Amino acid sequence: MEYDVVIVGGGPAGLSAAIKIKQLAAEKGQEVSVVVLEKGGELGAHTLSGAVMDPRALTELIPDWKEKGAPLNTAVSEDRVLFLTETKAYKTPNLLLPKCFENHGNYVISLGNVVRWLGQQAEALGVEIFPGFAAAEVLYNDDGSVKGVATGNMGVKRDGEAGPDFQLGMELHGKYTLFAEGARGHLGKQLIAKYDLAKGKDPQSYGIGIKELWEIDPAKHQPGLVIHTTGWPLDSKTYGGSFLYHLENNQVVVGYVVGLNYENPYLSPYEEFQRYKTHPEIRTFFEGAKRISYGARAIAAGGLQCLPKLVFPGGALIGCDAGFLNMSRIKGSHAAIKSGMLAAESVFAALGAGRQGDELATYPVAFEQSWLHEELHVARNVKPWLNKGLYLGSVMAGIDQLVFRGKAPWTLHHAHADHECLKPASQFSPITYPKPDGKLTFDRLSSVFISNTNHAEDQPIHLTLKNPSVPVDVNLAQYAGPEARYCPAGVYEFVKTDEGADRLQINAQNCVHCKTCDIKDPTQNIVWITPEGGGGPNYPNM
Repeated sequence: MEYDVVIVGGGPAGLSAAIKIKQLAAEKGQEVSVVVLEKGGELGAHTLSGAVMDPRALTELIPDWKEKGAPLNTAVSEDRVLFLTETKAYKTPNLLLPKCFENHGNYVISLGNVVRWLGQQAEALGVEIFPGFAAAEVLYNDDGSVKGVATGNMGVKRDGEAGPDFQLGMELHGKYTLFAEGARGHLGKQLIAKYDLAKGKDPQSYGIGIKELWEIDPAKHQPGLVIHTTGWPLDSKTYGGSFLYHLENNQVVVGYVVGLNYENPYLSPYEEFQRYKTHPEIRTFFEGAKRISYGARAIAAGGLQCLPKLVFPGGALIGCDAGFLNMSRIKGSHAAIKSGMLAAESVFAALGAGRQGDELATYPVAFEQSWLHEELHVARNVKPWLNKGLYLGSVMAGIDQLVFRGKAPWTLHHAHADHECLKPASQFSPITYPKPDGKLTFDRLSSVFISNTNHAEDQPIHLTLKNPSVPVDVNLAQYAGPEARYCPAGVYEFVKTDEGADRLQINAQNCVHCKTCDIKDPTQNIVWITPEGGGGPNYPNM
């Protein structure tokens, strides 16, 4: 199938790029064909974010979004930043809060619902959207430029043979292809390697964000309340913190982010999140409440100095596939929308000039001249400072933001990729986590159940190993098998064979597509590839 523009990923970045291209074409009275591929069974099925949204980019894209019914219904009413010890909570005075923590004018949203709404706007403009089709392979022209993508074959059995419902994948060719797969995109990762886009850049730094949606007692519900915490239950050397946002309809989203540069292989981000909910200041919200949904997703948190080169012959990286999230604000959706718009303008100009398959050089230039670049520049030192520990990091990040206002005459750097930061288990003691009570805290499998995750049982395992002996010979022997703990979905477990030897069992059907294994595996032996389209989680209101 031939298109002017192929977009991989139906999230905020991909849909915004599609909308912007169609808007520009309508203004000029031109026809530009645009297709969006989305691996989730529907738009928003795989979308997971906190989320407090800054509407700035959305207002630029669709100025009358309110009149058009965009689901930004709950304005932020109060910011509360707490430092937690095991039993106490200390509120940071608002005077001491950097600007990045101010949420006046922002909205507590379900990003999945915003994405579904963006999909409606895109389709109304004539964008073709194919949900349930996973882009599995990048296609190249003879000159090395990107030609488009191929979707994965459907109905392939575990042994690689065609099953009774086999359906061949399709090729989608574009004059330009935009990649908007989200953090640690499967194809984006390949493109960064093939075109050496990360040359001269810091290694990307990630966090794992784990989230639950609850319906709480109306008496405890305060629409627009935004709470962030640092401190307990993590130790002071490990970067992380929580979010607790009050939506409409007595719903609350609660979640925890742990930086994936942590050192202790015994640490479990999932268990730390469960433990956090037991804090006296937090648990009161959830007494008599009902948990509705669960999910997890990696977050690209490195900032400006980790952004790869954005363009290559025939295409570009947009949104979190490039890493545009502003970690200091814990916000990425406005950045994704803006990056999609900037790329779209560059694509439209190139098509208008009769070009195809070359580098969209005006896109990175436009980014460098945009408010998004300025925002990321101001935030660039926050994450590197926080990597230096909770106390020193908080003080220095505060000085950077309050005294220098993000304009310090230096830029700190990320020296190591996250997987390089894990240390041998011999340097640590195992962590004993409390057993779940089934009311406030839960085990992984009951959590995965309410994420509506499903994969065709007999399809090939999409969590591939470069060397099948490494998990036992290296990861288990040296790092006490960290994959069993960093995965928030119970995909990996070490079991005994009949002969009493250890082996790694991969429960691929549990995978919520968070990409943590692809990022944190200390040997980089696990490679996440896209499963059959339509599989994975199906998040409602997340």
